[in-house]
Amino acid sequence: DMRKSIDGLSQIVAAAMGMNPLSGQVFVFIGRRRDRAKLLVWDRHGFWVLYKRLEAGRFTDPARLHAGGIAMSELVAWLEGIDLSRTRRLRTLDVSVVA
Repeated sequence: DMRKSIDGLSQIVAAAMGMNPLSGQVFVFIGRRRDRAKLLVWDRHGFWVLYKRLEAGRFTDPARLHAGGIAMSELVAWLEGIDLSRTRRLRTLDVSVVA
């Protein structure tokens, strides 16, 4: 329901998702037609709600967002309309010493 604002979205995060809306994570809500998205995030002083409505086209399948989290750069790319299923990320390096 894209009519919900901060309180309603926070309740969805807590009750339906079983997560803490005060965690600092970005929670993404997508409209049924996939042409609208709301982002809810807590930043230590209060909530932010960001809303984007596409004038043409739709967001790509949001299943990747739900699959286990994505990096902020991937979220921004998704909001820009980039299909993340067609992209490839570099391997993450586990480095402990700088030479």
